[in-house]
Amino acid sequence: MPRRNSSVVGREFGNGVRDAIKQTQMTHRKIAEMLDWDESKLSDLIRGKGGVGEAEVLQLLAFCRVPPAEVRHLLALYRETRENGYLKIPEDGVPDLVRSLVEQERLANVITVWSMNLVPGRLQTVDYMRAVVAGSARAESVDYEEVIAAKIKRRELFHWSREFVFYIHEQALRLPVGSPDVMKDQLIHLLAMAQRSYVAVRVVPIAVGAHAGLGGSFMHLGYEKFEPVVYLEGENSSLFLEDKGSLATYTKVLKLLDRQALDAEQSKELINSILI
Repeated sequence: MPRRNSSVVGREFGNGVRDAIKQTQMTHRKIAEMLDWDESKLSDLIRGKGGVGEAEVLQLLAFCRVPPAEVRHLLALYRETRENGYLKIPEDGVPDLVRSLVEQERLANVITVWSMNLVPGRLQTVDYMRAVVAGSARAESVDYEEVIAAKIKRRELFHWSREFVFYIHEQALRLPVGSPDVMKDQLIHLLAMAQRSYVAVRVVPIAVGAHAGLGGSFMHLGYEKFEPVVYLEGENSSLFLEDKGSLATYTKVLKLLDRQALDAEQSKELINSILI
């Protein structure tokens, strides 16, 4: 089956509308009838195919009794659906970023991560997460325990039906984050995750010198039904890249990192050597 031309923002918008409809416990046909719409119009809206104005989006959300904050969120998504790429700067803190990322990870079947400075978030222990927060420029408006809880929830997506590849620079493994015991537990956890058949941990050694990933950390999400996406995360914003030029560039970076990184067994040996 060919991949559909579907954007990150379009999928998030469609899922939000689908959730709003679901909580009414009505069928699509019944809702379309009560709004005096064709059922195909409602279906197109959910699939992000267009043909519906903002006023009609508001009409549907009001009918479904969607809370004001969620209405604002969905309208912002609706207005972005024609854009290539999706920049997300939340009004109420970091957890909203995690929400979008988790949804895209849920749809992906191949998740490839490059992490230059820290152990990748999905592989972090709770104590390591807290130590990262303690050393960062924290925003007073953000509940970081909520952020940590959201990141822990991402672990639910580890499953044999998906493939995970983590490229990690050796400096990320040697950077002291928290106490020596925190680092020891973190590296042991990393080794344990690397034993899973669907998880590959590949270390880019310091000895390589300049490497393909110097531009910064990122995540590449591959889908069965959609075109791939690259995810970049900043201090309080996130960016999903979907244009062909960006995807080609980051694909090239991953191919080079694959050549520069140690293989899976050599990577485990290096991690064990740091533990000793």
